[in-house]
Amino acid sequence: MKLFVAGLSYKTAPVELREKLAVHPSMLRCHGCRLRVAGGLAEVVLLSTCNRVEVYGVTPKVNGNIHRLFQQLSTSGVDFAPHLYIKEGAEAVQHLFSVVSGLDSMVIGETEITGQVKQAYLAAQGAKLTGRVTNRLFQTALQAAKEIRTQTSIGRGATSVGSVAVELAERIFDHDLSAKTVMIIGAGKMGEACVRHLAKKGARAVLVSNRSYDRAVNLAAEFGGRAIRFDDCLAAMSEADIVVSSTGSPTTILHRAEVASVMSARRNRPLFLIDIAVPRDIDADVDRLENVFLFNVDHLEAIVRENVRQREQELVRCQAILQERTTALMSKLAPAPERNDVPRRWAIPAATSCPVQLAGAVA
Repeated sequence: MKLFVAGLSYKTAPVELREKLAVHPSMLRCHGCRLRVAGGLAEVVLLSTCNRVEVYGVTPKVNGNIHRLFQQLSTSGVDFAPHLYIKEGAEAVQHLFSVVSGLDSMVIGETEITGQVKQAYLAAQGAKLTGRVTNRLFQTALQAAKEIRTQTSIGRGATSVGSVAVELAERIFDHDLSAKTVMIIGAGKMGEACVRHLAKKGARAVLVSNRSYDRAVNLAAEFGGRAIRFDDCLAAMSEADIVVSSTGSPTTILHRAEVASVMSARRNRPLFLIDIAVPRDIDADVDRLENVFLFNVDHLEAIVRENVRQREQELVRCQAILQERTTALMSKLAPAPERNDVPRRWAIPAATSCPVQLAGAVA
């Protein structure tokens, strides 16, 4: 049986392609079942974040058709093959270790990815999609991430995507947010990170809008901000200098016509929009409006590159730790010699608990 990872990331595909494959956390189990059936996989874990979509699987044979798995995640009809990478065996192991430790992230050393990987693994485990190989792989990967955090300083001063968005906001206004009003749309982990950093930077006012108004109230109260009902989002936007959007919506929530009405209400005063959601929250066409300036998650990369240079020395130590972990894990995953009178240790299941039925399975 072969262990592999196949996927695309911010390194191989722009956000407009990544968002077509994005899977909401609540759908990881169901899509994992689809991939298991479509790929004839013995084990599978699906990981989807704003910067990557990856399939970790165990299969009898990895072949050139593995890219067809990604067509199961999208109805767009786009050919993702040119943007995909496939790694097998020890290379796949070391890749996951780098991902979960934040070494393969846009923001080197960020910690949010560790929680996202753990959530993806637990979702697959809960759906009985994991087995001997992936259980040991992901458990060891999470241990490796902890080791990286405690034994190196790679995360010292490291920032999340949310904090980089705030850093961008600072640059827009010459590092002075004391007289600015910032609005956060989406009170999830990204939104919360933004609010925390904005509070540290001394923003004059922080408005928090969320579909769950209670969540917006709690987050706003924690940092002395003001909660905005989601239906009142556009009206409140006329007060803001910067809007950071990070909802989990599968579709666009701010369109050109709506933003145009906001600009009319604010008498065309400049408005800066920072969209860190994937799929994107804000229609790209709004950037064509006068005095509207739109940035998405890919625009943060220039800031991130500067942060990377400051932590390059620690990368060598981190890679040495991960190489040692990889070697140790591969020795444990090596299957015992088979005997004719002993059943195979791994077997591809004939059926799955997922109710979705698919045709045209690939190996």
